[in-house]
Amino acid sequence: MAIRVLFPSSSSSSSSFSTAQPTRRTSRQRRGFCCFCSSSTTSSDEVSSSSSMMTVSITGATGFIGRRLVDKLLSEDHKVCVLTRSTSKNKASSVFPASRYPGVTIADKEGDWERCIRDSTGVVNLAGMPISTRWSPEVKKEILQSRVNVTSKVVDHINTSTSASSNGNVNGNGPSVFVSATAVGYYGTSETDSFDESSPSGNDYLAHVCREWEGRARQVKQEHVRLVLIRIGVVLGKDGGALAKMIPLFMMFAGGPLGTGTQWFSWIHVDDLVDLIYESLRNPAYTGVINGTAPNPVRLSELCDRLGQVVGRPSWLPVPGLAIKALLGEGATVVLDGQKVLPARATHLGFSYRYPYVRDALKAIIAKQL
Repeated sequence: MAIRVLFPSSSSSSSSFSTAQPTRRTSRQRRGFCCFCSSSTTSSDEVSSSSSMMTVSITGATGFIGRRLVDKLLSEDHKVCVLTRSTSKNKASSVFPASRYPGVTIADKEGDWERCIRDSTGVVNLAGMPISTRWSPEVKKEILQSRVNVTSKVVDHINTSTSASSNGNVNGNGPSVFVSATAVGYYGTSETDSFDESSPSGNDYLAHVCREWEGRARQVKQEHVRLVLIRIGVVLGKDGGALAKMIPLFMMFAGGPLGTGTQWFSWIHVDDLVDLIYESLRNPAYTGVINGTAPNPVRLSELCDRLGQVVGRPSWLPVPGLAIKALLGEGATVVLDGQKVLPARATHLGFSYRYPYVRDALKAIIAKQL
């Protein structure tokens, strides 16, 4: 069994606490890089009028998280501009066909990226290749570069647009907020320690990737743009993520924990993550590093027990760690090691989770799946 961890994973940043309490609205890989422009009503200072719309440029929109974010933005009557690589334009067009997504524009050329970002009120960066694979030197290089290169490109466009705006450009004001994904891999791994946004970075490969990833995002001109770095945990949902590979095994009575099962599993339901990103776009109290995890992480053995209960199948067939290492090599660390990450910032800001407990999250996901 293999668990695919969505690795927004790389980041390095410090947290900045705010006492402002947001008014929360519920709502409803290799990956193409997409940029969306979206508009929406909000109570924040950045979009003060109920008739105003956000324009959000998003990379990675064709991925598991990105697709749900686009749906959320459109459901709130926002426009969306999808920026993708020219080699991925066909994929973006198939994910967002014009007949079903009339509010989405797909752009694949450099000038279109520049235009889209310049005319946006916010940018969301979700790009990065999957990490649950065997790590050859070439793959490790690409895991890093797929995150760093796209983030650098987005930051350059943001900085150019804000500079043009300050120099009297009338074609666009440039974005006021940049939400960039990173991952809980920033903290390294531990079976005993807990981590929040103030914790230092780890010293393994994924922690290095995260620091580089976040470092590029921090090059945005923060005197003009509010920066939010969301360190995302394992994302649970019916259309992808870890559960997409786990559920079929359980249905065949072949489900069970990976390795010892004692590793921590810092998870979040995809709907909560999308809401967190959305709130980060519209609420100026959200700034700095925010852990994108649920408030109640579990050991992997507990997750498998809960999943077995929900689907009515036993969690009785553990997969030995040696077998996973033989399959994934160094990449086995993604599923054999974990960290207990707590969302101190989101809790402090008053973010309301739909699914704070893994059993409720699994019930909701399985109900949609069956």
